[in-house]
Amino acid sequence: MENRTYKFDFCDLHLKRSEIEAVLGYKEGDDREIVSDLIEELLQEAQKICNIKAQYSIFDKLKFKHETRSIGINEKSFTVEKIVFGHLRKSEALAIFLCTAGSEIGIRSRKMMEERDFLKGYVYDIIGSEIVEAAADLMQADLEKNMSLSGYKITNRYSPGYCGWDVAEQHSLFQLIPENYCEIQLTGSALMNPIKSISGFIGIGKDLKNNPYTCRMCNQDDCVYRRVREVKVQITD
Repeated sequence: MENRTYKFDFCDLHLKRSEIEAVLGYKEGDDREIVSDLIEELLQEAQKICNIKAQYSIFDKLKFKHETRSIGINEKSFTVEKIVFGHLRKSEALAIFLCTAGSEIGIRSRKMMEERDFLKGYVYDIIGSEIVEAAADLMQADLEKNMSLSGYKITNRYSPGYCGWDVAEQHSLFQLIPENYCEIQLTGSALMNPIKSISGFIGIGKDLKNNPYTCRMCNQDDCVYRRVREVKVQITD
């Protein structure tokens, strides 16, 4: 089983104020002076407090069951549902990944909310989410480069909670990886601690495509991947 770990500096992520503004709902021409100053302040703070890590382990000998849309890895079975199964079903191996922004930024966000500084708490929350997604992008890009050396391609990444994949299956996912992976712990309700963390699968194989997220086929309005896709489209338009 191949395993690789990463430790990222905040500057590696190249986060832009405009990305945070877009998540907040600001569009070209909107007056954003006050919030822009706040975002700049909190990005500077985030640079000092983040502990950004990522890690993946690669598993082969997969078992795909089309009738249940499930994937077997070792003795664990994951019912990933139609959309995720469709993207992963041609995989010859899967990378199970975890990525975190560290605990402090989530702690700051909660503290601000408790002190009723809701805007600051919300911006901290968004920055934490953008950090972990940007770090996962770097991890995924490196995985893609490594796999291409052997003639393999990868899919996009998919997480429990995406398109009907039950988040409770995080428990099975965590049972396949070493304890304290990226210093992330799982609660009884399948939430990760630190809260600004993500986990999931990336397919690996010679007959794969890195397809965009199929948000138009999904009715999950609060999905992180829908938000990431919409923000990237808005920034590049």
